[in-house]
Amino acid sequence: MAQPFPNHPNLRGGFAPLQMECDVNDLVIEGEIPKELNGSFYRNGPNPQYAPRGHYHWFGGDGMVHAFHIEDGQVAYRNRWVRTIKWHKEREAGRSLFSAFNPMDNDASVAGLETDGVANTNIIWHGGKLLALEEGHAPFELDPHTLQSLGPHIYGGKLKGPMTAHPKIDPENGEMLFFGYNANGTISEHMTFSVVDKDGKLLRSESFTAPYAAMVHDFVVTRDHVIFPIMPLTGSLERAFKGGPVYAWEPEKGSHIGIMPRNGSVQDLQWFRGEASYVFHPMNAHTTDDGKIVCDVCEYPQAPLFPGVDGKPGDPKKALAKLARWTFDLNAQSDRYQVEQLHDLVCEFPRLDERRAGLPYRFGYFAGDTQPPKKVGGYNVIAAIDHQTGKLSSYDVGEGCATSEPIFVPRRAGAEEGDGFLLAYVFDANRGASHMVVLDAQNVADGPLARAMLDHRVPYGFHGNWRDAG
Repeated sequence: MAQPFPNHPNLRGGFAPLQMECDVNDLVIEGEIPKELNGSFYRNGPNPQYAPRGHYHWFGGDGMVHAFHIEDGQVAYRNRWVRTIKWHKEREAGRSLFSAFNPMDNDASVAGLETDGVANTNIIWHGGKLLALEEGHAPFELDPHTLQSLGPHIYGGKLKGPMTAHPKIDPENGEMLFFGYNANGTISEHMTFSVVDKDGKLLRSESFTAPYAAMVHDFVVTRDHVIFPIMPLTGSLERAFKGGPVYAWEPEKGSHIGIMPRNGSVQDLQWFRGEASYVFHPMNAHTTDDGKIVCDVCEYPQAPLFPGVDGKPGDPKKALAKLARWTFDLNAQSDRYQVEQLHDLVCEFPRLDERRAGLPYRFGYFAGDTQPPKKVGGYNVIAAIDHQTGKLSSYDVGEGCATSEPIFVPRRAGAEEGDGFLLAYVFDANRGASHMVVLDAQNVADGPLARAMLDHRVPYGFHGNWRDAG
């Protein structure tokens, strides 16, 4: 028999798991859905099926994918759990069996069982496949219409080890580039780098050793380079065996940023060093006319959500990211890089017009936090920044509301950069329900063009993407 969820900050309010799967054929629309939007807006996030076993971390919940399917101004909705081995085993048992970060706390009935992860972090469309991702395992394929679970996708048996939840798709040739950390099956400095062509064929895979074992959540790619940020949210099994945290903030190790030419190999990695900071998500990167590499990132002074090596929580004042620019000079006689803050608004989940990924670009988008007095968790504004003028515009989603990551959809294939729409999931605590919001990306401050209303809540989650109907 299922047990109630404990009173944990990531299991209540907007984080509380949704214990149902459902289909809604025709949602009520406030405003008008632009006719140019024709496709599916997916979002993935942790949604534990049962009360957790032992210590709970938000990153460890079962993946649940939500989808708004849009056609001719109408919107349908569907959500499904990703049916991993873990999900099936726990459904059979009627209780939690696995501990997310400490296998020693697993139930004896699943001791030594190799799983395919929780598939709870991102969801992408590439090579004709819809893939749910988390950084510890291979991608997990779903049907793009029904969200039926189809199983792990390992590229014809060629993919060895895990794949990041944040692969990068080259807008010019359709290649997908990705890395894996802890790539030898346990916490270590071992990492991999791989490239898949536009049709989903694995072209190359290499391995290298990072300066230390760390949680490497994301990376950056330009037309000419691949950038691997190794930052001091360190992993240690030795520490865990002594009763300490598996992952912890260890600032004395500093930040190490590896840069590799795309026409070279991991043997050509050039390492830069900087002060300790943490980045979950970059916005974009490109090479300037004078040969420097510029990376725009949401940078924290200290990694949030994880303790120090002594197990004590971090400083909440340092768990706030700001938009920053890193500049690397590959020709300088120095291994240091420059850091410049671009704006003082607290930010996360940065995105862009993906047709400019890895290229010089003008517009970026993110979820922002103005720290309102009546806060329901998460982020309360959707923001757009014009890197050419430095101007930032934003839309406050409303009192008692919180937004997800905003994703950009171009108005049409040949539209100018930034000419399109921003889509996001918004939780409204006043209704106890969520809705999809559609904004004009060039006029964010004007507010919604449309809202597609749900009668239930979509729990706070992580990342989403768009798939054109064609």
